[in-house]
Amino acid sequence: MSDAAGPLRGIVVAHGTLAEGLVDAARQVAGHAADALVPLSNRGLSPAQLAERIRAEATPGPAMIFTDLPGGSCGVAARRLCQEWAGIAVIAGVNLPLLLEFLLHRDLPLDRLVARLLDKGRAAICCTPAPPETPS
Repeated sequence: MSDAAGPLRGIVVAHGTLAEGLVDAARQVAGHAADALVPLSNRGLSPAQLAERIRAEATPGPAMIFTDLPGGSCGVAARRLCQEWAGIAVIAGVNLPLLLEFLLHRDLPLDRLVARLLDKGRAAICCTPAPPETPS
């Protein structure tokens, strides 16, 4: 999404200190500029206040918003903004591999970037099987 505004800015909106921790970890691993990802907590904010904080961070667009839960206050506020403005996309279920992929490819067109991020985020969720139980 390269244009006069530059690459997308990412906003991580989550409960408690999760957003701050994810952004800190992504910056540490990727070494990208501080303004590429912005953490935002819902702590102490009403739904209206949270929506205004997201709006302030997303201005001027374009922006990608990452939330922890699709149905929580963070996800609901972000999706409302996405419906109001063009050039904003919301991905719920944020994880560190997804944010790293965003940092490395945030100059892609929004549709290609979203598809890439969804693939990376899903692929990062895995389970190592527990060892089989031994009979007593």
